[in-house]
Amino acid sequence: MIGRLNHVAIAVPDLAAATAMYRDTLGAEVSAPQAVPEHGVTVVFVNLPNTKIELLHPLGKNSPIAPFLAKNTSGGIHHVCYEVADIKAARDRMIKSGARVLGDGEPKIGAHGKPVLFLHPKDFCGTLVELEQV
Repeated sequence: MIGRLNHVAIAVPDLAAATAMYRDTLGAEVSAPQAVPEHGVTVVFVNLPNTKIELLHPLGKNSPIAPFLAKNTSGGIHHVCYEVADIKAARDRMIKSGARVLGDGEPKIGAHGKPVLFLHPKDFCGTLVELEQV
């Protein structure tokens, strides 16, 4: 059901410093920062030949990644994102299999402008999983 790895998301306490490290130290191509208010984050995408790294920074005090950064003050891997052909079919399969879909279960539009869902990390070996329809 899942397709290719779309991105690995890393929560960072300093978006400008993380962007500079990927761009200047590692020589990667990085996007401009993009605010995604509906998800409470500002993102920068690091473009790699085979996938992307998504640098996440809280947007506002109620950002869902603020508690993660409070526990992991240096930042760290927040989630992995896999591509799916049909987000609602994937959701229904997850629920039928006993996996928990976070939120209200309805897809939201993600930073790429495509429908996304998040799956509970306790159901996936301690890893928060994002599914993105492509």
